[in-house]
Amino acid sequence: MRIGLLGTGPWARMAYAPALGGHGALDFTGVWGRRRAAAKELADSHGVRAYDEVDALLDDVDAVAVALPPAVQADLAVRAARAGRHLLLDKPLATTVAEGRAVVEAVEETGVASVVFFTARFQPETDAWIAEQAAAEGWFTGRAEWLGAVFGPDGSPFAASPWRQEKGALWDVGPHALSVLLPVLGDALRVSAAAHGPGDTVHLVLEHVSGASSTLALSLTAPSAAAGATVELRGAAGVTLLPKSTGSAVLALTRAGDALLESSRTGRAHACDARFALRVTEILASAEGLLDGARPSGA
Repeated sequence: MRIGLLGTGPWARMAYAPALGGHGALDFTGVWGRRRAAAKELADSHGVRAYDEVDALLDDVDAVAVALPPAVQADLAVRAARAGRHLLLDKPLATTVAEGRAVVEAVEETGVASVVFFTARFQPETDAWIAEQAAAEGWFTGRAEWLGAVFGPDGSPFAASPWRQEKGALWDVGPHALSVLLPVLGDALRVSAAAHGPGDTVHLVLEHVSGASSTLALSLTAPSAAAGATVELRGAAGVTLLPKSTGSAVLALTRAGDALLESSRTGRAHACDARFALRVTEILASAEGLLDGARPSGA
């Protein structure tokens, strides 16, 4: 499968380009970016072509991987799907329901395969744990704490990201937490409560179709010493914690590439396809509405 990369930022350089270039069944064909110089630099470092125009890249590939801000990703994903190109996308799919729905409609109308990269769902240890817990019954409650220090003093490469500065932890790490909880506890019936914490920290309470409830604490402004991700489930089977992953993002993206190939070959939708990612967007948009209503006047 010939695949092109859209995007040249830190995530494209650190994860996507190495994963595509090192994948044995994907032919990494080229790079397009909004900054031509950056696209050329990244393409040259992997021995592929830099494209000045998106349509020229689409003409040369069977699929695209997208490492761009969600609003840009959504528009380009629709464009690529309508050109008949399979999609390897990043979370969040979009930050509005309308944009996310447009991607799903384009995918379903054209029949292309779609896989959205929720990291924990493609790391071997965490993926196996999620599958094991989803097969169990009687979960009572879940707790997810996804705390990052992106905007701290340690110099994260993502600190300068305008969309993260605007949308914060809800949209950056919220998708990760939901991607773990939803397969186990079932779809969210509603976001029953949402509150602000320090910095960009938010706290959510979800009610699930299984009857279980969950709480989420999300932040990109946590102290470095407090950063980390924890998911705990409690129920009839006892208490269990999401295991730590020893694999890299490149390894996880390689497995996402495998999933895209499988879905395109069989025609079967992957569990982390555009429709699942749209559901994540719908839940986060609902939470955002509650948070906007809970914001103190003048804030």
